[in-house]
Amino acid sequence: MFSQHDLRNMIAAAAIVLALAVAVRAADPFTLTSTTFKDGQMMPRKVANNLSNNPNCVGENVSPQLSWTGAPDGTKSFAILMEDPEGRGGAGVHHWVAYGIPASVTSFAEGEVSKPSDKYVGGKSTQGVGNFSGPCTPPGTPHHYTFVGVFGEARPARPSAVSFQGHGWVSWVIREAAVGVS
Repeated sequence: MFSQHDLRNMIAAAAIVLALAVAVRAADPFTLTSTTFKDGQMMPRKVANNLSNNPNCVGENVSPQLSWTGAPDGTKSFAILMEDPEGRGGAGVHHWVAYGIPASVTSFAEGEVSKPSDKYVGGKSTQGVGNFSGPCTPPGTPHHYTFVGVFGEARPARPSAVSFQGHGWVSWVIREAAVGVS
């Protein structure tokens, strides 16, 4: 059987674990939201790209407004990705790769990231650009676009590797939040 000393230690350990679990659960979750669209809804046409060489690009390439909350203390920077898993026949399209977003920045206004900005470093998207590149969805079944926000304790070790040709940022990902649209 257990001695009283062992029993006290186990009760103390259980109390510490319970307190930590309550503290973790009480923390705000990391969330990513937009006023331009709602989760699970169609994005407005203005978000679509406007490339003259593609008849499916029927928009204005206006990047959506994005905000994020709930990053823990000690966050040094953020990264945001816009993904289309159905694009290119299921191979996927990476519409926007942004990293090095300072911890003091917690939102982008509508249209703000349709061009390069001092607020982020643009990684190379599938379209080969470092800023937002809206979708050019072909007729038929709607595609699902997911915006993924990531926070990290440190800046990526190899900023030049941050693109979908090299996943240099993966080592600093801690937790992510996503909002998806159809």
